[in-house]
Amino acid sequence: MNASEIRPEQSVALLQELHILTRDGKLNQDSRRKLKQVYHLYQFIEPLLGGIMAERGDLVLVDHGAGKSYLGFILYDLFLKARDSGHMYGIETRAELVERSRELAQRLGFARMSFLNLSVGESIDSAQLPDRVDIVTALHACDTATDDAIRFALHKQARFIVLAPCCQAEVASVLRRHKSESLAQTALSEIWRHPIHTREFGSQITNVLRCLLLEAHGYQLSVTELVGWEHSIKNELIIARFTNAPRGNARERLGQILHELNLDDLKDRFLY
Repeated sequence: MNASEIRPEQSVALLQELHILTRDGKLNQDSRRKLKQVYHLYQFIEPLLGGIMAERGDLVLVDHGAGKSYLGFILYDLFLKARDSGHMYGIETRAELVERSRELAQRLGFARMSFLNLSVGESIDSAQLPDRVDIVTALHACDTATDDAIRFALHKQARFIVLAPCCQAEVASVLRRHKSESLAQTALSEIWRHPIHTREFGSQITNVLRCLLLEAHGYQLSVTELVGWEHSIKNELIIARFTNAPRGNARERLGQILHELNLDDLKDRFLY
């Protein structure tokens, strides 16, 4: 990707403000990688946005664990900017990032963007957010921030949940904490006996548990790659569509996996 490959409807001023483009319109390698990921994710999300907009003429999108809000700004710029309805909310716990995003939205005239400095618990109950949410996204929201996005989305019964998880450290830390006990109990613990395997297996099993949780709450899943592995090692994309038809054994399987892998400490996070 080079600067000439930027989408024609994309605001150059926005990309410069996000430091994806330099002031003279150039892309460095890191920016190229970041923009490629967001554009690929947009290809998955755009049909969902279009379907909801065609059905109701309006939509509510929430980017949870928004960080610097690269995804939210680009979704707004490419899709919502040219329309008269639809609102994008960014939720982030770091106040300085929220304030920066608010200032940028105001400078660019992105009037239907709101940025809220809220924890997951606060966001679930906040009067600043509507009761109905159509799509919840989380792009590389680190560690448990992805689980926060899932908890929020399930509470709101969002029609779609789009996740690109990152840095799943919590499960790996529990695997490490109980390693000696697990080695004495099950041969399966050989899967995470070595530190590098603990990290990689912890990441993999985290997403398996998340998928079972979503299925237990009535979501149908598509799990695929976001971009080529050469662009990001955090490359899994989970798209969940609410069907209100829970998978019959999902909750039971989830509990069994937690118990068999000695992860009962995490029941409150994954079994609700």
